[in-house]
Amino acid sequence: MDLHGKIALVTGGSRGIGREIALALAAAGADVAVNYKENRAAADEVVALVGKAGRRAIAVGADVSVPEQVDAMVGDVAARLGEVGILVNNAGVARPRPLDRVDLALFDEAIAVNLRSAFLVTTAVLPAMRRARWGRLIFISSVAANIGGVVGPHYAASKAGMIGLMHGYASQLVKEGITANAISPALIETDMVRAGLRVTPDFIPVGRFGRPEEVADAAVLLARNAYITGQAISINGGLYLTS
Repeated sequence: MDLHGKIALVTGGSRGIGREIALALAAAGADVAVNYKENRAAADEVVALVGKAGRRAIAVGADVSVPEQVDAMVGDVAARLGEVGILVNNAGVARPRPLDRVDLALFDEAIAVNLRSAFLVTTAVLPAMRRARWGRLIFISSVAANIGGVVGPHYAASKAGMIGLMHGYASQLVKEGITANAISPALIETDMVRAGLRVTPDFIPVGRFGRPEEVADAAVLLARNAYITGQAISINGGLYLTS
């Protein structure tokens, strides 16, 4: 499917996986809103690269765990680019902690940034998708939702919640031309993995970390495909084998 004329919003789109997804969607023809929380310079760099590819792009700052900021962001995107038809819920936080150091504050932060934000942004863009009877909801979850992972139970719970949220949307919206899917990567070569986790590529059966563009490939597939819905696509180098 040609994505020309479609407007994509990528939360946490200034770095890592989000950055590559924004660039890949633009290469596939979409215009892109790049959400960031603090790093405006990184978001502007992505916007410039999208512009060089011949597509429209804007940087939109917002803490996507705050309802008022989410509503303002979605309104800004609609006014400057058009109504969102492709949403990639990618914004997230991963703070590795041993089990006995996961306190309530850490748990609440993971739920707010990883899961609550996905609910808030999806809620904000859904009315336009339902009017258009076309939409793509893509949730960036994690293999941690299936195996617990190496960050901690707070992170695993938030990412598992994203898959449940996705399933709820998929079952309710399928007849309105709106698909909902998740992508569940294992360790991807980003700043978080390089600096924050004490793991080596040997942890992955394929023998290396994943690349952000490999996750972006799946996001473009889900944006283009009208027949895939309610699925969690595993991109994990063999760490978690599914049927």
